[in-house]
Amino acid sequence: MMLDLATPSLLFSAISLILLAYTNRFISYAGIVRSLKEKHEKDPDPRNLQQIDNLRKRLYLIRAMQILGILSLLFCVIAMFFVYVEWLNPAAWIFGIALLLLAASLGVCIWEINISVKALEIHLKDIRSK
Repeated sequence: MMLDLATPSLLFSAISLILLAYTNRFISYAGIVRSLKEKHEKDPDPRNLQQIDNLRKRLYLIRAMQILGILSLLFCVIAMFFVYVEWLNPAAWIFGIALLLLAASLGVCIWEINISVKALEIHLKDIRSK
């Protein structure tokens, strides 16, 4: 396998877009947490606590997704440096690690999406019961 500078750099735009999506999710959840906290302080409701617990899990997962994505980007940069200085074997291994980190980030994203669906199911149960 021939690894050149262009190979690791191909992931830059993909990882950047993924990190932007993760950050948008984080910002959205942070706003919801603040809103639910205020709502719960005014009118305590166990369902709000369920949602807050669910959001807490999701925020931690998003943090993990972001860290894994950033590490993937960092390893791509390191791989590019190693290609630049013509250390091709270490470059290939480091690029492989970058790919695994990106895959792990996407796997955590799938986990977080499943938890998000469960949160929406709580709302749907409320609507059905009324």
